[in-house]
Amino acid sequence: MTKYLISFPSRAMVITEEELPIVSAESHAAIEEAKAAGVYVFGGGIAEQVEPVLVSADGAVTPGTYPGSDLTGGFLVLELPNREDAVEWARRIAAACRCSQELREFGYDPAS
Repeated sequence: MTKYLISFPSRAMVITEEELPIVSAESHAAIEEAKAAGVYVFGGGIAEQVEPVLVSADGAVTPGTYPGSDLTGGFLVLELPNREDAVEWARRIAAACRCSQELREFGYDPAS
């Protein structure tokens, strides 16, 4: 089985205040479906109010991120048998969140 990352940046989700409770309920329902199907690994939203930092090998902490890095929004990691299933789950999440989702495949690592 392969792990897939399904994600979106904050700016992609453009919804009204009235839509927020519905979108929240539908996205949580999709996550519950993934859990019930046994494919859920991990998911969550980036705490954007907490500033990111870079931590070097010597332990030095520097405010900021790598240039061009823009990790915001929400993500979901699912373990699935094939890319077709990953596309279907990304479609479900896109429908629930009302925005397109990025789909990425994790490389195989026998130690993980």
